[in-house]
Amino acid sequence: MEKPGIILGVNVDHVATLRQARGGAEPDPLMGATLAILGGADGITVHLREDRRHINDRDLRLMRELVTGVELNLEMAPVGEMVEIAISTKPEMSTLVPEKRRELTTEGGLDVKGEFKRLSEAVKKLKGAGIDVSLFIAPDERSVEWAAKAGAQMVELHTGYYANADRKGMQKELERVRSAIDMARGAGLLVNAGHGLNYSNVHQVAALPGLRGLYIGHSIVARAVLSGMKEAVSAMKSLITEARG
Repeated sequence: MEKPGIILGVNVDHVATLRQARGGAEPDPLMGATLAILGGADGITVHLREDRRHINDRDLRLMRELVTGVELNLEMAPVGEMVEIAISTKPEMSTLVPEKRRELTTEGGLDVKGEFKRLSEAVKKLKGAGIDVSLFIAPDERSVEWAAKAGAQMVELHTGYYANADRKGMQKELERVRSAIDMARGAGLLVNAGHGLNYSNVHQVAALPGLRGLYIGHSIVARAVLSGMKEAVSAMKSLITEARG
């Protein structure tokens, strides 16, 4: 029996990170998104952080104009500024995530119970604007329970615990994810997963039943930087050789 399909949402934030290292115009995250779609991505994710460290407002506007036919997922902190930007931009989906100024990447899931009032208000406003809402949470019962109470249609289970565990711990964390999928679906939620997934560890997560989608960014961008190096150097060498006639 054929397993149902699963969405791959590609996060292109780190294309913008590379651009920001020189403060110029390249590489262009919109081109990264276009090539990802050509490669089979079912959606594009961008995280517009409050500090604008990689994706910026212009990137998001252009993504909304030009990324069509696939899901545009805006990751964002559940704060008023970002809610208003999402409502004006109209992505198909918004994933609410915790955000700390000094973190290298999102470090953990939302404390949905502790921030319930703020989160439920953000969810209500986004849904009222026709935007599907997902909450990025730890794969545990309490987080699932409170995400459902907050009114979100979806959750994204944090797979970083699984990805960062040793060989023995990975199986334990995988079971946590499996159990959380069952709990979330039982609560009427669609279930996504992401964070820390790469070419070595994705298979076991992707095989779990009940998942709607996987959201992966850094490992794909890292592979693209290396797998395209030979072609990029060859093209540059050809231009130089041609110029010397």
